[in-house]
Amino acid sequence: MDRRAFLTDSLGAAASVSLPAHLRPLTPPGRSGSVGTPHLLELREGLRALFQLDDAYGGAAVRSLAFRHLRRIQRVIDTGTYPDTIGRQLKLLAGEMIGWCGWLHYDADEQKTARRYWGEALTAAATLGDANLEILVFSQMSLQASFQGRPQDGLDLARAGQERATRLGSPVLQSIMACRETRALSVMADGKTAGRRLTDAMRLLDHKGRGRPFPEWTAFHGPAEVEYCQGLLYNELGNYQAAVPFLRAALTHQEITYGRNRALYRLMLANTLVKADEAEEGAAYAVETLEQLDEVESGRVLRQLAEVAHALRPVDTASARNAVEQLDEYARLKSAA
Repeated sequence: MDRRAFLTDSLGAAASVSLPAHLRPLTPPGRSGSVGTPHLLELREGLRALFQLDDAYGGAAVRSLAFRHLRRIQRVIDTGTYPDTIGRQLKLLAGEMIGWCGWLHYDADEQKTARRYWGEALTAAATLGDANLEILVFSQMSLQASFQGRPQDGLDLARAGQERATRLGSPVLQSIMACRETRALSVMADGKTAGRRLTDAMRLLDHKGRGRPFPEWTAFHGPAEVEYCQGLLYNELGNYQAAVPFLRAALTHQEITYGRNRALYRLMLANTLVKADEAEEGAAYAVETLEQLDEVESGRVLRQLAEVAHALRPVDTASARNAVEQLDEYARLKSAA
């Protein structure tokens, strides 16, 4: 495979999105040839760029780009020639890309499609015998299960991922899976066990630099993520006033590059403030968040927006009514777009 041709064939999907040059993943041409480490690195750089785009703009904005990049990886596997070592890395990259397509559809609130992708990714992980890929998929599937009101499934998936993360000796992966367990246990209203697992997640995060190197997809996991998990735990237990400071801290500590997560954090904070009898502040937070959503395309964000509007609807104040009108109008415009 010609290196120059490889580098000049960039993601066609990027034509419709203005991306900084360093975020434009490069992809191979559709013809056979010898595939080496440089090509593999370029394809992985494409996945890395998609991570960054998802963090900034949300899954609905990125899924078509991800699908095209997956097709290119699969084309290299099907048409290229390479040694077994490169072949395994290409197949592993394809598995990661498939898993990430599942995540993007989950964030876009297309749950059946997400599960289909994750099933394919788990098949790839089993075929390759790769525990890291299994953990990635179990982590994402656990979140979905809790999100959909299937907390026992979420707990089982989190524990399956935890078993593999423990075997690998990765504190970061163990911390992520402990947070997934916490989320499922929160939905199950098992506050005592959830609190213990969250304490474990914090302790493991303190050991982030120890053990095996952690995968790139874990970069999101830090103090903000754990604080947000704590806020969600108090929310599920109905202790909204206790949840507020943790959600504020999560928003403060979340990096600006995580635009989608910041939107989720702000709307969750707004919703929690309303439930904590701070409806005026909650309404103001929700309206301010609308100004930051123009670049975010996420079904989860829109669902959270609807939940804030639902919480504000019974509040009989001018600011609450005005906020509901603005939230509803924004949702209508998004649906019509």
